[in-house]
Amino acid sequence: MSDPKDLLLDAALPHVAFDGWTEATFNAALADSGIDGAVARAICPRGAVDLAVAYHHRGDAQMLAALKAEDLSEMRFRDKIAHAVRLRLEAAEDKEAVRRGTTLFALPHYAPDGAKLIWGTADHIWDALGDTSDDFNWYSKRMTLSGVYSATVLFWLGDTSDGHAATWAFLDRRIDNVMQIEKLKAQVNKNPALSKLMAGPNWVLGQIKPPVRFSKGDFPGSWTAPRD
Repeated sequence: MSDPKDLLLDAALPHVAFDGWTEATFNAALADSGIDGAVARAICPRGAVDLAVAYHHRGDAQMLAALKAEDLSEMRFRDKIAHAVRLRLEAAEDKEAVRRGTTLFALPHYAPDGAKLIWGTADHIWDALGDTSDDFNWYSKRMTLSGVYSATVLFWLGDTSDGHAATWAFLDRRIDNVMQIEKLKAQVNKNPALSKLMAGPNWVLGQIKPPVRFSKGDFPGSWTAPRD
């Protein structure tokens, strides 16, 4: 049986270009999908806003599936990152739905949702590419990639070049900028005088750990083993 939220989302997308992620779109999706209103409100208490979130999550899932299906072993790491971002944008077949979502999540009361979604995309990419960092780098990598992804999305929305060639060139430049920063950090660490100067701050940053992710299994809660 199809997921009711997926059915609602599919029914909503044709209306988003005209009405945005609004109550009008949600009501139209209800009518077109035939899903009971009480069920729809239970799974999407904020209406179309929750469908916009689901649309973003769908794109993340499609990107991860595409990454998993490809052999990236011959790629440089910076190319793997660029490729993942490109796959994520190509998963968004409806550019107007993305444009309307960008407008929605720019509103002050939905901005936290937007920031969380962008962070989630960056997190998915780093995880898929095998990131094993367990200190402040875990956060800095995701913050940096979130910035790259956000800037690339905005450029892509206004790009009319053939095959979005201008967007992919823009993405490559942003990735190159990030690589230059990483190169500078490596040079600082190799410099005897600068490495001593940064020893204190680096030690502090080294104590910052990423959030622990528990496997929930088949039961609610986050315990991985019974408590004594």
